[in-house]
Amino acid sequence: MYTEILRIIEGGLARDPKKVYNYAKMLADKLGYDGDNKMAKMILRAIETGHTTTVSMDELLTTPVDNESRLSIVDVEMPAKEATTIVLPKLVGNKVSDFISIVKHQDDLIKNGIEVSNTLLLYGKPGCGKTTVARYISEKTGLPLVIARFDAIVSSLLGNTAKNIRKIFDFADNKPCILFLDEFDAIAKARDDQYELGELKRVINSLLQNIDAFASHNILIAATNHPELLDKAIWRRFNTVIEIGAPQENEITELLKTFTTDFKTDFISDEKKLDKAIKLMEGKTPSDIKSIVNNAKAHAIISGNSILKYEDLLVELFEFNHHGDLVIEKLVEFLNDNGIPQAAIAERMKISVRQIRNYLNKQS
Repeated sequence: MYTEILRIIEGGLARDPKKVYNYAKMLADKLGYDGDNKMAKMILRAIETGHTTTVSMDELLTTPVDNESRLSIVDVEMPAKEATTIVLPKLVGNKVSDFISIVKHQDDLIKNGIEVSNTLLLYGKPGCGKTTVARYISEKTGLPLVIARFDAIVSSLLGNTAKNIRKIFDFADNKPCILFLDEFDAIAKARDDQYELGELKRVINSLLQNIDAFASHNILIAATNHPELLDKAIWRRFNTVIEIGAPQENEITELLKTFTTDFKTDFISDEKKLDKAIKLMEGKTPSDIKSIVNNAKAHAIISGNSILKYEDLLVELFEFNHHGDLVIEKLVEFLNDNGIPQAAIAERMKISVRQIRNYLNKQS
């Protein structure tokens, strides 16, 4: 509760009623949880009846907008009520857990005179789970995500982009939350990038200043698919940096099991088929694997099958890998090479076994 008290004092000194209200309410909730119901009720009564500090929920939910387009420049997501599925390598998972622990024990750290920046930078290829990690942290801390919308932030009007950045940080500073800057490279590109406009080069200075002021007492998570584009000064602003890479064998196994928990399969309990499926999924992101499994499940439902078959998974995997180059002969060969009997291929493809043999003979 030391954190909430500090924020209430800061809000009072800055004559910021929204900040006082939000952190006072959070303090009351904590006191109530700890059993001090009398003090919790006194705080709630004070902020609900006090004319100088009361703000309406409409005010709290009103998000800042870009002056030019009038589009909202942030989205607010409340912590998920259902458990967020997250599958990470052990060391990466430990680093995420350590960050959550720092956030949860901020009171103890402040009490002992330790100031730790609650800043996390996630990087890795698209679809590997950076946004999922941010939502997982939101769920575990109980704090909403304030998500910056960079499509609306970057304005065509000179100087507006920097103003939008300031609006976002000011908005997030007023309430207990996690500020999430996804696709971070959109505004954090290196200042020596000769291909960028002068306006975007100047934006980085505003961004750095806002991060420094915000990160000293708030939670900031940023994510990027292109870490090589980030300005060198950005890296020093983040206390924790984690690469979210493509899943390896153990993680692929967990993902396949997780995404098929609501379906009977003929491959999860079959060690040979499962091992083959895992090897074929190597290099795929969690998002890719989920898409492949969901498409296979959709086909099973439409076909009236109560079991998700191994060959259904392989067909969707083949189509995912080949996109516009869907040649039936190549698909038949792929299924055959991965252990699907000719009769099963014929049934799945709705063609005769003779045609299957003809296709395979042509390939040999």
